[in-house]
Amino acid sequence: MDNQIFSSSFEHHYGEVPALIAHAPGRVNIIGEHTDYNGGFVFPAAINFGTWVAASKRRDNTIVVTATDYEDQRNQFSLNDIQYDKEQGWANYVRGVVKVLKEDFPTVGGANLLVTGNVPQGAGLSSSASFEVAILKAISSLYKLPLDGVKAALLGQKAENTFVGCSCGIMDQLISAMGNEGKAMLLDCQSLSIEHSPLPSTHQIVIINSNVKRGLVDSEYNLRREQCESGASLLGVSSLREATIEMLEAAKSDMPEVVYRRAKHIITENVRTLAASDALKAGDIATVSKAMAQSHASMRDDFEITVPPIDYLVSIIDELLGSSGGVRMTGGGFGGCVVALVPTDSVDAVKEVVDKSYFDKTGYHADIYVCTATQGAFA
Repeated sequence: MDNQIFSSSFEHHYGEVPALIAHAPGRVNIIGEHTDYNGGFVFPAAINFGTWVAASKRRDNTIVVTATDYEDQRNQFSLNDIQYDKEQGWANYVRGVVKVLKEDFPTVGGANLLVTGNVPQGAGLSSSASFEVAILKAISSLYKLPLDGVKAALLGQKAENTFVGCSCGIMDQLISAMGNEGKAMLLDCQSLSIEHSPLPSTHQIVIINSNVKRGLVDSEYNLRREQCESGASLLGVSSLREATIEMLEAAKSDMPEVVYRRAKHIITENVRTLAASDALKAGDIATVSKAMAQSHASMRDDFEITVPPIDYLVSIIDELLGSSGGVRMTGGGFGGCVVALVPTDSVDAVKEVVDKSYFDKTGYHADIYVCTATQGAFA
């Protein structure tokens, strides 16, 4: 992002230079899928794709936001009456975070905002959380609010859950707010404790967007959440984080088969996520590779959130990498992206095998992003 060009664009729209430009990254989850809303462990990295917000104060109680990625659509609302907008869906992320921010910090005043981003939307790389955290960072910096990364993440999650209407966990917002350059973050979604682990300098994060539209993700996501809650209830625990595989096997005959499989994925995924984090610290890529392969198989067979084009991508990349790297679906499922940890000298080979085989097999064209782990939100 060229800040000077973005600043000039703000001046074009609002007739003044912005007071600041805030940024929040998207994320990719290396391992630990659907564990976040079950109080479990996740292992994401912030990536060098994100959302930028230029901002200045207004003298009235109005928020005016212009989205350059939506043909300069403008949305305006009063801080005294923040309502859901049925016409411009993207604006509800702004309205939601401003509403929850205002509840905790009544001194928040009006602002002019210009927003742009380059996180691929609908790909499972958390464009929405990046958007939310960037808005929160911009306004909190503008009004000098004591908003730390954990609080910003909780507010972003609250806005998405209560205002936008998606029952997301805390991972996406927290990694966007608190990522570290060159590192992935082991997050305990129950205690919100975090531990940053260096990613190997010998490998790159490669994200392959299947370009399968994730049309079922909201309804199926909420259904999976209900099934997980049902499993926890049948096991007599507050969340599946508290359950063990032994407990699950002992209760198998007393629960619906589909609930058993959903719970099995969550319980085993937590074990895999901790194992992969420990293995990366030790430079044990073979163990990471195995954990990622098992994660994908579990998402395919037990959680049932993969689709054939995604499974095909994973299979051809896994065949190429073997134990030298890892690959699996990432994100909510039903399309979206594959994430791979790829030795630097094999990146071109991964691109080649995807370009050569994926379209012929599936009829979809894949987009490939070679990413670096970057720092969290700043202004």
